[in-house]
Amino acid sequence: MERNRALVMRTGGGAGPEGAEGVVLFLHGGRSDGLGRPRRWNLPALRMLPFARAVRAAAGGRGVVTGVVRYRHRGWNGGRADALRDAEDALTEVARRFGPVPVVLVGHSMGGRAALRAAGRTGVRGVVALAPWCPPDEPVDQLTGTRTVLLHGDADRITDPHGSLAFAARARAAGAAVCRLVVNSGDHAMLRRAPDWHRTTATLATGLLGLTSLPADVTSALHNGPATTRLTGLALPLPRGGLAPGE
Repeated sequence: MERNRALVMRTGGGAGPEGAEGVVLFLHGGRSDGLGRPRRWNLPALRMLPFARAVRAAAGGRGVVTGVVRYRHRGWNGGRADALRDAEDALTEVARRFGPVPVVLVGHSMGGRAALRAAGRTGVRGVVALAPWCPPDEPVDQLTGTRTVLLHGDADRITDPHGSLAFAARARAAGAAVCRLVVNSGDHAMLRRAPDWHRTTATLATGLLGLTSLPADVTSALHNGPATTRLTGLALPLPRGGLAPGE
């Protein structure tokens, strides 16, 4: 395991600096406002660990690196967009360590907002946004050219599922390749149906890296164009058991 001020990274398979085939960066949740520094292993960061383990397992020994981004502040903090700044620093560090490898961003809640904002950065191949915080005025143009999948529980009381649906529809209208999955009875902490969240995220992350095949419904949704009916591929129910490659 490697550490610096922005990242805690773990390699899978033979993924050293010369053997990395891809990187998956995890951005955990936070608060709307808060300038205090989060504890090194706070609960939102710990919640990302089973997702990272699932990704490394799904990679099947391939050279995949997973990294948990360290925030300098607890909150987004308005125009400061602190979590986005940390995501950008982490991407710079990945490029320094591993070169021009493909990167998938996986973000939860505030981290989902940061991942979606950073989608257009160099090296980002795809985004998986888990219960993302999507304010009505959130920009979408940066998603063009980056395949993006959103997962949201319909029982989420912290971030609005309708907000992520509206965001996904605006992104598609702008020309982005977007899919959105609905987790029936899913809560914001992703504890209900947790194995389904983990398995599906791993399938999506490795698929967006090109190491495994994406599920057919996801691939179809990502190929829908701006003229597609508003809900087509943006309200797909996540089946019990989650998604596996090629399903």
